[in-house]
Amino acid sequence: MKRYILLLYLVISAGTKGQNQYSPSVLTLKEIWALSELQNKQLKLADLAREESEIGILEAKDKLLPELSVMGDFRLNTKFLLYDNGIFSAPQSVPIKGYGYGLGYNMDFNIYSGGKEKRNIEIKKEEKIRKQYEFELQKDNVKYAIAASFYDLYKFQEFQSFISTEISTEKKQLSTIENLNRNGIVLKSDVLRISVKLSQLELSSSEVKKKIDLTKQRLNIMMGRESIEPLDISSQDSLEANDLQESDYEDYLTAAITHSPDLKINNTNQAISELNIKQLKSSRLPKVSLYSRYNYTYPQISFYPYSNDLWGFGQVGLKVTYSVDNLYKSKHTIAHANNLNKQEQEKIQMKQDEISIRVRDAFLEKEQAKESVETAKLTIRQSTESVRVIRNSYLNQQSLLTDLLDAENVLLQAKFSLTSAQANLRLSQIKLLIITGTL
Repeated sequence: MKRYILLLYLVISAGTKGQNQYSPSVLTLKEIWALSELQNKQLKLADLAREESEIGILEAKDKLLPELSVMGDFRLNTKFLLYDNGIFSAPQSVPIKGYGYGLGYNMDFNIYSGGKEKRNIEIKKEEKIRKQYEFELQKDNVKYAIAASFYDLYKFQEFQSFISTEISTEKKQLSTIENLNRNGIVLKSDVLRISVKLSQLELSSSEVKKKIDLTKQRLNIMMGRESIEPLDISSQDSLEANDLQESDYEDYLTAAITHSPDLKINNTNQAISELNIKQLKSSRLPKVSLYSRYNYTYPQISFYPYSNDLWGFGQVGLKVTYSVDNLYKSKHTIAHANNLNKQEQEKIQMKQDEISIRVRDAFLEKEQAKESVETAKLTIRQSTESVRVIRNSYLNQQSLLTDLLDAENVLLQAKFSLTSAQANLRLSQIKLLIITGTL
């Protein structure tokens, strides 16, 4: 007997395990965010741009290294004619080989160029910081898009549940009214009205199912998964408790001015423009470099006395160059850079104004969502009682079926409104945290 019980347990366990393997994963909003950070295509592209900025810094540092080149050549020589008494006199032919070759190197090391190379590294570092802020901004945008789809899916699933419950209730109600009609208590038109409502509910259910499938596909794509991969979401709250603490508009605005990636990007652009001004001004300064070169040449025809032997010659020295034309050519270029810097300063002020409006709009949106939640809860309480009273009075032939159907529609719409308001409240809170850069 124990053997059969054990065998039955193993069969049931295996069946349960098989069901779990193929059941869709239930994901919270934070888990979907975590998956998107690893696989979202937009974030992958932004991350590649961030890596490119890191390579740009290394590339700028490479310019601090000395320039080194190696040269070599092979040539055929003509006769070496030496005109001792002028070009109209008979030349003296210097005996040299009919071919020649050379091998050598050339090295230049920049000692000073107005700080251009080091400043270029600073510019690249600022560009890397900007790319990091752009990545954070893109990540926030992706998170908000995911949150919007997540709460859309939550709403549609709740709507589907409400409609399914309503269909079940109406089917029972239809059965009751058909019995009343057979007994001559109610009219045939009441049966038809209930049937029409059932058809409308089933059509609405079909439309909501399509929206659920489309929203799941959108979420899967944003997570970097296959679009048809099974997905189920958890409706539990996705934000930490401290994220839900009440704050006033000024607190949100202060946080946005401090943490907003949008504003940080503008501040970085201004810093880059200031470095560009210094870079242009440095073109008016002299350039000092250390150079070294050495060459082996065959034959020796560069210095007298000439020789058919291999010879070597090199130089080491300090070279100073000063571009005089930059004193007047760079005047308008620097003025242009100064103008761009002023534009960046104005953009910062404009961005601050824009952020204050966005924070205000999101804050009021959150407050409106809170009011909508309370209103919907009150409407549900009132509508539930209204449906109960009218249904009893209809069964007692004291009210019309149309009154009952209208009351049921109001209750169903109130449930929809409450679900939408709760989702909008959560989404507006996320929107505020994203705008302030504190998500």
